[in-house]
Amino acid sequence: MCGRFVSITEPDGLVRFFTVDERKTDDLPPSYNVAPSQSVYAVAEHAEQRNLVRFGWGLVPHWAKDPKIGNKLINARAESLAEKPAFRDVFKRKRCLIPADGFYEWRKLADGRKVPYFIHREDGAPLAFAGLWSSWRDRQFPDDTADAWLRTCAIVTTDAGPRVRALHTRMPVMLPPDAWAAWLDPDLHDPAELRHLLDLASDAPLVWHPVSTRVNTPVNDDPSLIAPVEDPA
Repeated sequence: MCGRFVSITEPDGLVRFFTVDERKTDDLPPSYNVAPSQSVYAVAEHAEQRNLVRFGWGLVPHWAKDPKIGNKLINARAESLAEKPAFRDVFKRKRCLIPADGFYEWRKLADGRKVPYFIHREDGAPLAFAGLWSSWRDRQFPDDTADAWLRTCAIVTTDAGPRVRALHTRMPVMLPPDAWAAWLDPDLHDPAELRHLLDLASDAPLVWHPVSTRVNTPVNDDPSLIAPVEDPA
């Protein structure tokens, strides 16, 4: 799974990196400890235009009666996207890329302790997590007001690749640049083709190191969280 990640690249840098046509979000504060329910940058396509937007992390399906369901839907398993009610519709037409400068995973030691690791690209470039997004209408507001709509997202996860498997059994799906256009294309609906795109993900460019357990607490958010510490393993 993916429960925390790092987002520190400035939005203008994301616009260039992801070849975005229009930026449709204000700045979000840089975060070394992005947690569920917080706002995150995302790249999504609308009317043949690639946009940089913001979504809340934790997908709220359009049919949900209570938006709190999003607290349980921060990740979407690649293996069941086409069948699970919360994800099958958006899998076909509402897909996005979620930029990240790295993510955290916890390795369980023989004595039961869990050690956090910061996982990132060796060259420092952003990662492109495969994501899904949804629009949910709050019916206590008129349909034409901004407050009426809540837009949220989930990160697609898969079995860990041969490298990350040393730390954890799951990892986010990280799409290569040559898969971005197809993944974002709202006219691509074929589940088999979409699954093929997810299969292109790889953990080959990733490196990692152990970090402080301070990352376990979401209120902690500063550069020291990604600093290496002695490996207790």
